Order: sequence, then C-alpha cells, then structure tokens
Amino acid sequence: MDVLSSLAGAMTGVLSSWGIGGGSLLLIYMTAVTGASQHQAQGINLLYFIPTSASALYMHVKNRLVDFRAAVPAIITGVPMTLLTSIIAAGIDTVLLRKAFGVFLILMGVSEFFRKSGKTVDGVTSEV
Repeated sequence: MDVLSSLAGAMTGVLSSWGIGGGSLLLIYMTAVTGASQHQAQGINLLYFIPTSASALYMHVKNRLVDFRAAVPAIITGVPMTLLTSIIAAGIDTVLLRKAFGVFLILMGVSEFFRKSGKTVDGVTSEV
C-alpha cells in the first residue's frame, strides 16, 4: 500500500468528518499527484464516499440531527438526478471535466471566503 495515498485518504477522511469536503481534496490529490484521470478520480471518490457518509449518517441519526421530513424529498429527487448527471459526466471529455471541476472549486472557494460569520444554524454560531 502506498504510504502517501494512505496519508491522503486518512487526512481527507478527517476533513470529511469535520464537514470540510475531504472528497474534493481527494480528487485534487488523485489527479495532481497520482496522475489519475478525472473520471477515475471521481469513481474512486464515489467509492470513498460510501463508508464515510454511512458513518456520518449513523452519528447524525444517533444524535438526532437528521430532519427526515427534509431528507426524504431531497433523496427522492437527488438519486435520479445523480444517475442522470453521472451518465452525462461519463460522456464529457476529461479535459473539459477537469476545467469545469476547477471552476467549481474556485467558485466554492470565493463563496467561502466572502461568507459572513456569525450566522446561526439551530442556535449554533458558525465561526470563520
């Protein structure tokens, strides 16, 4: 087992548990360091997502942090849209897909940079 890849997996797992989006960082690692194609990296990231999301879901349900009335409609619409967009993504040229992902990361970074702190969610103040 490659030590660097194991460290990248461990670090992105920790970041995922904090809600930072470790999967996106794992994609960057796989494409920039290991030379994986964007399609391969996304497929690996989806496999990585299954156990990390299952453990997070377990903890959120256990701590009664899941609003099932909001979750059910999101699941009902999210699953078919995920299937549709994965079919579309599989047909997109890798270079275009990488550029689109890069633009997405930049937009998310800018959005996070300018996000106002002090917003509350269920009485918990966010800190930036």
